[in-house]
Amino acid sequence: MNLTFARAARDLCAVLILLAASGEAVVGQETPVGPKWWPSQWGPQDERGAMNRMTPQKVLEAVKLVQRGQVYELGRTYEPGMPLYGNRHYSLTIVGTPSGGPFGRNQIVWHDEMFSGEIGQIGTQFDGLGHVGVRVGDKDYFYNGFERSDFAKPYGLERLGVEKAGVLFTRGILADVASLKGRERLEIGYVITPEDIEGALEKQGVAPPGEGDAVLVRTGHGSLWMKDNAEYNRGEPGIGTAAARWLIDHKVTLVGADNVGVEAVPGDSPETVWVVHQLLITRSGVHILENLNLDALAKDKVYEFAFVFAPLKLKGATGSPGNPIALR
Repeated sequence: MNLTFARAARDLCAVLILLAASGEAVVGQETPVGPKWWPSQWGPQDERGAMNRMTPQKVLEAVKLVQRGQVYELGRTYEPGMPLYGNRHYSLTIVGTPSGGPFGRNQIVWHDEMFSGEIGQIGTQFDGLGHVGVRVGDKDYFYNGFERSDFAKPYGLERLGVEKAGVLFTRGILADVASLKGRERLEIGYVITPEDIEGALEKQGVAPPGEGDAVLVRTGHGSLWMKDNAEYNRGEPGIGTAAARWLIDHKVTLVGADNVGVEAVPGDSPETVWVVHQLLITRSGVHILENLNLDALAKDKVYEFAFVFAPLKLKGATGSPGNPIALR
């Protein structure tokens, strides 16, 4: 199969997916985001999705990428005034000062804090498989076909909680699409295509993603963080449905970006909302990592690295905060 034909076939597939997500008539369509996607390739009871691709072999491959002992923190600081999506909130209060003590001959004193907020969905955030689903008729379906009414409870999800995800220690690659386009920051609404990702990786001299890899996409949108929060939240450049399908076809475990939600907003179609989330998370079990700081990686031209992230084991949570790191 020549490259031109392969790309045409891939683009046609992307169009069909987009039409399905837009509610248009598509042959074989059973849901608003295409044909029924369950049971998972990992079995009808699976709750880990693409994290099943995390194998000892992937860890050993990633370790070989650490040559200089450099550590890059990719997480944002959780603090008052940071950009928050919609009406989500963040609050941290020191409980008294000191919170306890003094006690004993040694006169120990200490501080505690009280936190309030959507702990898995603010700041740098890892989306679990219980975060996003799709309504089909009068029922809501999530990854692996689990019905919301069967597992969503007020005090935690009884399936697909983020505690099921496990640890990521794998090959990570950065696709610096902003630099490819010669821009400090891609414009809001710019839809990143498979060709953009392929072009960035080719320019950087990095092999395409392999099974189990983590792919981080730099749009430059992160330069607005804590500098122009209103613009940061107004919309964003990001991947579109074709790029999402390309990443799914490459069997990646995680997709991250320096924006609110990884995907372009507005995206491919004015009739769809966060459809890339549904393609990655709901249909494919691929996790998403949002609001990353990728500037240091881009500045140092670190395009391939060992990527490490351990979601907090918050039983029944939709996601997790954290500080992912890149090692080289």
